[in-house]
Amino acid sequence: MRSRYSSPHNACRHFGRDRLVLSWQGFGVTTTEAIRLLEKFRAGGVGRDKVLRAFQAAPVADLGFAQVDTHRALRRGFPEVIFGAGKTPDQMAKIAAKLVAREQRVLITRVAPEHARRLRRQFKRAVYHELARCVTIERKPLPKRPGTIAVVCAGTSDLPVAEEAAVTAEIMGNRVDRVSDVGVAGVHRLFGRLEIIQRANVVIVVAGMEGALPSVVAGLVARPVIAVPTSIGYGASFSGLAPLLGMLNSCASGLTVVNIDNGFGAGYAASQINGLVAGE
Repeated sequence: MRSRYSSPHNACRHFGRDRLVLSWQGFGVTTTEAIRLLEKFRAGGVGRDKVLRAFQAAPVADLGFAQVDTHRALRRGFPEVIFGAGKTPDQMAKIAAKLVAREQRVLITRVAPEHARRLRRQFKRAVYHELARCVTIERKPLPKRPGTIAVVCAGTSDLPVAEEAAVTAEIMGNRVDRVSDVGVAGVHRLFGRLEIIQRANVVIVVAGMEGALPSVVAGLVARPVIAVPTSIGYGASFSGLAPLLGMLNSCASGLTVVNIDNGFGAGYAASQINGLVAGE
């Protein structure tokens, strides 16, 4: 009986969009190389044991202070993302080096300036997105999917979180339209950008204070809307708790809410939704 993975192309396509990474005899094996390996197996040019070793290799690189998940792309469609807060520049650089050796692209979030300087010294392709507090390292950028993700920001003070979402979505292979400073205090500004928002496949809405903007947007578009509360606001906003509760209690149908200041989580989820729209 032929399984659904009997074709090597189907086997690799099942695991995502040019993102399959395996470890074979200590070397990184890309999607293309994995396809060739499976084709050789079907043709009798390579033994079953070698194929099994490729797929059964240990998925963790042990750095002592960190266990780097080298098969995250295989399971999730994108390599492990490094959360920079709380890590030393050396720790961050060592984790990044392990990922860069195997992956075509790496994303590091919540990066401080001293981390960025260290990464840029070590990796020529490192780009510091200062406002987003992210560093991206790309040997080969992903081709962009059809359609767009709109990142809508209530106020200028919310931009760091909005940019984190935008940078995350972009490195994962999406086109991003940014719509800034359209909070409900001057809702007419939103209506002037509504066409851009309505044509997006997914909409991320970032807001602090009372967090009303996602509810307004979700009532105007027929697309998935992901709300991101920020910690911006005066005392009674409780560092983002007030907008978080406001978004969770929204009367707008289908509104999804991520945690306070979690632009990365919103960008990642939006990319997965957009990938489904693109038929991946």
